[in-house]
Amino acid sequence: MPLFPEEPQIHESAQGPRGTAAGHPAPTPRPVPGPRSAASPRPGRPGPGSARPGPPMPRPHTGAAQTPSTRPENRSEQRTGPQIQLIPAPVDGAVDAAEEAVDLLLDSGRSPGDILVLTTGEQHPWAAHELSFGETAYWAQQDAGDDVFFADADAVERAAARPVVVVAVNGGAEEAVAKALPLAMGRATALLIVCGDPQRINAVLGVGV
Repeated sequence: MPLFPEEPQIHESAQGPRGTAAGHPAPTPRPVPGPRSAASPRPGRPGPGSARPGPPMPRPHTGAAQTPSTRPENRSEQRTGPQIQLIPAPVDGAVDAAEEAVDLLLDSGRSPGDILVLTTGEQHPWAAHELSFGETAYWAQQDAGDDVFFADADAVERAAARPVVVVAVNGGAEEAVAKALPLAMGRATALLIVCGDPQRINAVLGVGV
């Protein structure tokens, strides 16, 4: 069953001043989400007492974003796979759209540990930052399961299943994307959100949904 390309796109909101961690300038142009909790959904990383320099806090979202909605499912789909939602976005806006989707999921009550975010092109700044401390520490955060986890789509087979998987189709070879999307769907136990070009995504997933 094909995806609905007319799903409402989350519009990028007006940008406010970006935060800094411990008085240092932001190391990357895009805000890097850190650990999220129900009490404080958008704090910066790292937590209290950590010696790591934290990346900047994410920008505030002040625009009128719409809560992600999923396409209707029939009973067969509920038994055989996750709900699938498509958020149309250009290649250079796919990561921003994915971050908006994550924020809305958290605002709606989703636990941070429920969410896995994958990128098909350039690595998400959070993943790049955490990998600078070594792969062991990086993957240990996935195993802890208490925070949103960001990973490269190439590593999706190593990623653990989570209720919600958000994929930002922000580049990458066609073959890599074609391989990553079905694997990402297999990692999502309840909901798969794909941010990117609708035609490209439907070409990969349209036959199987």
